[in-house]
Amino acid sequence: MKRIGIVGGTGYTGIELLRMLVNHTKVEVAYLTSRSEAGNSVASLYPWLDHYDALEFEAPSIERLCHCDLVFYATPNQIAMHEAPELLNRGVKLIDLAADFRFSDATVWQSIYGAPHASPELLCDAVYGLPEIYRDRIKDAFLVGNPGCYPTASTLAVLPLIESGQLDLENLILDGKSGASGAGRNPRTDLIVAEASDNFHAYAASGHRHGPEIEYQLSQLAGRSVSVTFVPHLLPMIRGIEITAYIKTPLSLEDALTLYRQRYADEPLISVVQSPQHPETRWVRGSNRCVLGLYQQKPGQIIVSSVIDNLVKGAAGQAIQNMNLMLGFDETTALPMHALSP
Repeated sequence: MKRIGIVGGTGYTGIELLRMLVNHTKVEVAYLTSRSEAGNSVASLYPWLDHYDALEFEAPSIERLCHCDLVFYATPNQIAMHEAPELLNRGVKLIDLAADFRFSDATVWQSIYGAPHASPELLCDAVYGLPEIYRDRIKDAFLVGNPGCYPTASTLAVLPLIESGQLDLENLILDGKSGASGAGRNPRTDLIVAEASDNFHAYAASGHRHGPEIEYQLSQLAGRSVSVTFVPHLLPMIRGIEITAYIKTPLSLEDALTLYRQRYADEPLISVVQSPQHPETRWVRGSNRCVLGLYQQKPGQIIVSSVIDNLVKGAAGQAIQNMNLMLGFDETTALPMHALSP
């Protein structure tokens, strides 16, 4: 039985990690931290997780974490990068659900997050945790940077065209929509029911931090610079992300569908549909799946719709998928494969 630590267990991603890991027969959550809830049991805060009746939140301790086989950091940015060196030196594997290890270039990271990286020497060893691309590297990794939710949905939407060289790298438009849980659990006026319900709007249209992550990863895959226009929007719902990608490509719709189905044929968590079906966020709600749809309005252009649950495939579920690979388990162990309905 592998011992798992979770740093930051009271945010939405920490709660989702607990929800899914309780069904894993080969790991146990041995250490769970929260500065604000130290001393309280998981069951007292989250009655629906009363399987953890003996597990309590504890104050963070590097020494305690070093007794774990693998640690999840479900914390804000700039936490894991300060603590990772000691854990890695003690042989502990680490998955960061924030952005500290999503870039291999410290200069790029600093330009986005506005501070020097605390552990730049680790960036070249960190693996970007998108299994559909880096599965073999993740299996051997000690440090994984879990992708952002928007970048996950966006990258899966365009991956086959990037890999085949059939995408115009100069003009990729990504229109993103997310439920309110994507903003985290801290209270904000614009996310309360009276403000967010019956409402829909763009935000960060002048530049969202996931835009550079998408550009950086797609450029790494393409081997040269990819220009991305990315605009996110807030949907009046709790879970879910939809990305509509507007792509210039010489492929016909039939050839593009063939390409996507061949690329994802062996991926247990990716499905490709076609017109007249359009992927809906409820098709993936609560699951670790991504559903893609391809469409064409005119020659030279393909439209791809991509949906995921931002808290599962976009965060905690993908982190567990990476954990399974890193610890030598079947990749889909304990992951919810089917959506909640209604």
